[in-house]
Amino acid sequence: MKTNPGNFFEDFRLGQTIRHATPRTVTAADQALYTALYGSRLAVQSSDKFAKAIGYARAPLDDWLVFHVVFGKTVPDISLNAVANLGYADGRFLKPVYPGETLSAVSEVIGLKESSNRQTGVVYVRSTGYDAAGQAVLTYCRWVLVRKRDAASAPAGEHVPELPEAVEPAALGASCPPIDRAAYDPALAGSPHRFGDYAVGEKIDHLDGMTVEEAEHQLATRLYQNTARVHFDQHAAKDGRFGRRLIYGGHVISLARALSFNGLANAFHVAAINGGRHVAPLFAGDTVYAWSEVLAKAELPGRSDVGALRIRTVAAKNQPCAGFPDKTGKEYDPAVILDLDYWALMVR
Repeated sequence: MKTNPGNFFEDFRLGQTIRHATPRTVTAADQALYTALYGSRLAVQSSDKFAKAIGYARAPLDDWLVFHVVFGKTVPDISLNAVANLGYADGRFLKPVYPGETLSAVSEVIGLKESSNRQTGVVYVRSTGYDAAGQAVLTYCRWVLVRKRDAASAPAGEHVPELPEAVEPAALGASCPPIDRAAYDPALAGSPHRFGDYAVGEKIDHLDGMTVEEAEHQLATRLYQNTARVHFDQHAAKDGRFGRRLIYGGHVISLARALSFNGLANAFHVAAINGGRHVAPLFAGDTVYAWSEVLAKAELPGRSDVGALRIRTVAAKNQPCAGFPDKTGKEYDPAVILDLDYWALMVR
């Protein structure tokens, strides 16, 4: 058989290492298309002149573009037969990535847990993205619900890994060079609010909404070479649970990040992913809104140029976020589609 049906739950083994195809050279054209899809306006990623003035070699690629490209490499081997991507943890951006860099990915299976219905199982992996020199630029864990080929088959060992609630501040900042605070122009960045202007517990309604079109989310997912069938095949999807194509969860992350510029314009770098959950699906025609809460603030060891904000961004569909739709106990507001916890760096 020369075609690839993808891995099912029983194909995975604890400790298994998977080297993913295909290496991808990410260019300024990819960054331009990413901007066209989401409308990101962060000055550091938009302007070579601005980025060079504060300490970068040039404008780096958007952090989430790097994440999505690495994630896309893993899909044919990890989640081609997935029912849902369940969550993220312990993600760290380790090195700035500039246009022209070639990215590749390797994953290790760190956990397996069969579902009680025996139709599916949860696969836990740690995926790492590398540059052309073989240096790690990004690492993160995710867990995904994968179909079984044969419901009667026994799992090849089971283990649920312990993952940290949050990345420690001491581990942050590796992919952010020393920043020249005097050269950081708040007028050009789009906001006068720096690290000291934010308070723990503060909530920010990002106000704006963005409606997703069918062609946009498919174009975005192809940009990352993500081959998951649920995003593309309407012929198959019409007979599924929802009757239509699902939008890639990472598309929602990037939309929420772009919307968060209105209120967090100087949070120019995502340093770590503490945790995340795709609460509900999004479909073409839905409109995404977002709000954020500052969960914590941290100083970085040996650095006086930037501080870290631990931010929780919640995205909702078809409901503006002036009322901060959230969860009560274990139940989310029906509008919520994403709950993402991350560290972002901001100039002091």
